[in-house]
Amino acid sequence: MNIKKYAVIGHPIGHTMSPFIHKRLFELSGVDAEYGVIDIPPERLGYEYESTLKNLDGYNITIPHKQAVIPFLDRIDDKAAMYGSVNTVRNRDGISKGFTTDPDGFLKALEYAKIPLSDRVVILGCGGVARTMAYEALLRGASLEFAVREKSADKVKKLIDEIKSTLDNPDVSYCDIKTLDGDIKTLINATPVGMSPNTDAQPVSDSVLKKCENVYDAIYNPLDTLLVRKAKANGSNAEGGMSMLVWQAVVAHGHWDDSVYDVDDIEKLCADAAKELENR
Repeated sequence: MNIKKYAVIGHPIGHTMSPFIHKRLFELSGVDAEYGVIDIPPERLGYEYESTLKNLDGYNITIPHKQAVIPFLDRIDDKAAMYGSVNTVRNRDGISKGFTTDPDGFLKALEYAKIPLSDRVVILGCGGVARTMAYEALLRGASLEFAVREKSADKVKKLIDEIKSTLDNPDVSYCDIKTLDGDIKTLINATPVGMSPNTDAQPVSDSVLKKCENVYDAIYNPLDTLLVRKAKANGSNAEGGMSMLVWQAVVAHGHWDDSVYDVDDIEKLCADAAKELENR
């Protein structure tokens, strides 16, 4: 039997957790596969696509190639088209098809953490991760508010205009993060505030955090940010971003080989990935 070949591409990419996570998923599913890391500078993407990527069974994509790879692919699925972003490619029968697993990975992570996307949802930040989370929250009927710094006002206004032109009558607004107040059903941090090495920072005040029923932090290094630790101390339901990282990988394997996994195995993988990150 031929060994299947997969990889993750990006630039720079030395820090990636993808090999650890995907190799474990292949072991769990019994698929005989290799998984490598390919650093591709932007100017070499076209060359590497023809010489290397077309010969793989599939690959994952991270910054800066999530949009740039799309013109090279034969097809992309509807959700990838909606987001204008691809992070997973399947090569099968000479056809390359792109997917985005970030939205479903986010939803799976929240589902198993029992964090709802309903009532008042506040997203901190308005970058690419926040955009994905916002669409998924609004598609599920949440009342969504972006909380951003003053310098991001123009950026968040453009994002809201895009959302309003795409979705039917979405309940979406924004505020300056300094004025954020009131009861919050689910607070989501989509900023880098609190990420290693600046682990003593948090994106909102303690007074805001005390009014949050649920907290999800997209940061996975450290496993439990100061935001998550304080939220738990307040009695809130809180989860860090390692679960999203692992679940989006699980979704990718579903596209590659229709693999289905036991939830207990995935929870253990999340814990083991966290230990691996600490060891590094």
